[in-house]
Formats: sequence, C-alpha cells, structure tokens
Amino acid sequence: MRLNALSAALLSALFVSPALPALADAPKVVVSIKPIHSLVAAVMQGVGEPALLVRGGASPHSYAMKPSDAKALSAADLVVWVGPELESFLEKPLKANAPKARLLTLMELKGLTLLESREGGAWEAHDHGHESHDHKGHDHKAHDHKDHDHGDEHEELNSHIWLDPANARAIVVATAEALAARDPADAEAYRTNADRTLQALDALDAELKATLAPLKDKPFVVFHDAYQYFEARYDLSAVGSITVSPDRRPSAKRLSAIRAKIGGLGAACVFAEPQFEPALVQTVVEGTKAKTGVLDPEGADLAEGVALYPTLLRNLAASLRGCLGA
Repeated sequence: MRLNALSAALLSALFVSPALPALADAPKVVVSIKPIHSLVAAVMQGVGEPALLVRGGASPHSYAMKPSDAKALSAADLVVWVGPELESFLEKPLKANAPKARLLTLMELKGLTLLESREGGAWEAHDHGHESHDHKGHDHKAHDHKDHDHGDEHEELNSHIWLDPANARAIVVATAEALAARDPADAEAYRTNADRTLQALDALDAELKATLAPLKDKPFVVFHDAYQYFEARYDLSAVGSITVSPDRRPSAKRLSAIRAKIGGLGAACVFAEPQFEPALVQTVVEGTKAKTGVLDPEGADLAEGVALYPTLLRNLAASLRGCLGA
C-alpha cells in the first residue's frame, strides 16, 4: 500500500516549516554527512543553518578535507558527526581545527539502537546479524572531544545508524538539547522544531512499513553492508554484500561466494551504489537470474536540506520495491 501523492506531500510538509530569517548570532554548526545534516537542519529551522562537509556525491569512506572544511571547523560552536568508524577523515582535523567546538558523536547517544557489523560476503539466510543493543554507556549530551578517547570502542558496530527512523528520533532529540544548551535564547524554537520532526518521522515510519511489508522474505544482495538498520526496521532479507569496505575492491573469491549465494538462495536483485564502481555488480550477477538496482544510503544525488532525509528513505523503499516487487 502506498500513500497517494497528496498524502506524501502533506507528510513532507511536516518536515519543513515556514523559513524565518536566520539570526546573526545563531550557533555555528558543522555536520559531516547529508542525512545527518538534514535532521540537524530540521531542528535549526528559523534560527540558523548548519554547514555540511561531505557534499554532493562524495562518500565519507574516502573523503579528503578541503581548506574550506578546515575553516568551517575552526569557527564551529558545535560539530555533529556519526563517529570515527564512519568519518575517519575527521579525527585529526577535529583535534587540529576545532579544539574549542563541542562535539556531538552520534554513535554515543543514549538509547540508540546499534547493530553488530556482519562479516564475510555471504550472510546466513535467516540470521542477518540483527543483534541490537541499547547503547546506554554514554551521556547523550554534546561534549568536548578533548576529554573523550574514542579508541576502538565501536570498531565492530555498523555505523549507518540514520537508516532506522527510531535512531533518527534519538538524533533529533540529542541535537535539540545540544543546541538548547549552547543557545538558551532559542531553546524553545529548537524543541518545537524537534517535536514537529518527531511527528514526521513517526508518519514516515508507518508509510515505509506499509510500502515494504510485501518484500519481507525476498532475498537480495547489497554493494556494502550499509543497510542493516533499514533491514532490521522493516524485516527485509539481505543475504550478503559485494564488498566489506566500499573503498576496497573485493577479491575474486568473495565475488565467487556472492554469486553462489545468489544462485543458491534465488536472490532476486543485486544493488549497486551511485558513488562506486557499477561494473562489480554486473560481474556478480553474470550467469544468474538476479536483476540489478541501485540503493543510495547517503543521498548522493539529492539536494542537501531538510527534505533530504524523508526523500532518502522513500527512495530506498521505492528502489527495493521496484526491483524485488516484480
């Protein structure tokens, strides 16, 4: 069941309130990637606009800092990122260029659902590694990164946390509280924006559940293990990934294992990603009956801003439905 165009438009409107002129003294906020930037922008509507580091179709897995990025960090009051397991390019610049900025590390949020990373190219058919736990060991408020040693604490956790709308809710709440602490004069605006965004996330979640329900038992293969939170939320059946890390080409042995998995389980579709080499997907499906599609976990082709997050998740659902639904 799909919402009609009018209903979808009304739902999108919940994310976007009438824009008010940004105040000159609004906090300077820097966000690492587009999906998180979208959520932070929703909280800041009418007060200010966050800056974005990884723009366009660039990937945080292989991003190289620019002078303009370093300048933005040096002026930042608050930096919002997922954590070193996703944006490793930011670890040294945060210490060198933003020593006074407060840091909101999303992998440390209290109440966030975190999933273990899956190993190997082919996962078990009915055990997708959806072992989750509530991450309660950290203060959910923004903190000074100089006082925290990240170490390897999240080394084995999947970092694509934003693809579960329940995690997006935690991100919105934490962002509103971090901004309210930094800018008490606008605390009410941040919290009002957050409440509206939470309502929109609930409606989006319900829409996606209805759209994806028919795909529950249809196996598919992804380019890299970026969708586990989306799979767990909507009970989808990914059975493997082509590559462990999108910046490393998979071995011939791995490609062979994935091809065998496709044939053995009758995987209906293999999904590429717009940022990475599409030829690998054609290599994997050669000799199988699987179709190909594209999934984008970060919104490479979407314009940055408040509307990006709901559009990103709807696009994932539409791609899955289009390839698996036939």
